[in-house]
Amino acid sequence: MLTAPLATRAFGSTPLTVTRIGVGLAALGRPGYITVGREEDLGDHRTIGALEHRCHEVLTAAYDTGVRYFDAARSYGLAEAFLASWCATRTLSDGDVTVGSKWGYTYVGAWRVDARVHEVKDHSLEALRRQIIESRAWLDGRLKLYQIHSATLDSGVLDDRAVLAVLARLQQEGLIIGLSLSGPRQAEALRHAFEVEVDGVNPFQSVQATWNLLEPSVGPALAEAHDRGWGVIVKEALANGRLTARNTAPESRRLREVAAGRAAAMDAVAIAAALANPWVDVVLSGAATLDQLRGNLGALDLALTPDDVQALSSSAMPAEQYWRSRQALAWT
Repeated sequence: MLTAPLATRAFGSTPLTVTRIGVGLAALGRPGYITVGREEDLGDHRTIGALEHRCHEVLTAAYDTGVRYFDAARSYGLAEAFLASWCATRTLSDGDVTVGSKWGYTYVGAWRVDARVHEVKDHSLEALRRQIIESRAWLDGRLKLYQIHSATLDSGVLDDRAVLAVLARLQQEGLIIGLSLSGPRQAEALRHAFEVEVDGVNPFQSVQATWNLLEPSVGPALAEAHDRGWGVIVKEALANGRLTARNTAPESRRLREVAAGRAAAMDAVAIAAALANPWVDVVLSGAATLDQLRGNLGALDLALTPDDVQALSSSAMPAEQYWRSRQALAWT
């Protein structure tokens, strides 16, 4: 899997430490998600017990390899509960792992893959107050990073003084406060967040954004965040499975060619491309199987050449087009 163990590193200018690859639990905490080929990954084994067992397997394999950042959310079904029950099986010292979660969406899928609606967005003050209590109850002191889930300009959350005041209070209590981003205006939302102040202080110290070979538009804004001392997390580096061998569409052609030339797996190359950005602290693996995790971690053994990076950059598509195609992905 790896020729050397993972090393921890500072998360921006925060007191947290992370590893270059972390594990995100979006695909492990609920029965349905928008990953290409999910039917092959999970089959019919989607009971709460089956998914908790699978989640524990992936977390254990990641931890044993050296991964020390784990990322959940209130809307990821029972992801926080699964992460908590896994932690309870380990002898972990304080600070041995860094746990992040998010508020702002509620899971409403009733553990059904065919649910009409799987999650509902709510960036209200009431939602924040409720969900921080829930996250803290599950994660029992291990929660270190709390993020607005998919903050957008349209939701108004970055201008809600009451919400911002609570986030500032949580920061004063010791939580690192961040935001995750989504949609074609990620860069605009992030730059707006740079200007937020509560009593002269910006409560945000981290950002999690979608960056991948198909949708790299937020890159310059993430570089600005890095320069400001923010921690930077990349999510969806594999574009929900579209940057893996499961996708034979023309959009993955250049990645397929570079991977073949390097005798490497497509997922490893795609994650290595994300890691090649000097502003990134953590790239999340969204693995739902042990094989996927091993493949993702293979990125750490790849050193892409400037020619590789240049060739891969031609995979980019207009941001609006990317987000329309992502929105069309089915929950399976």
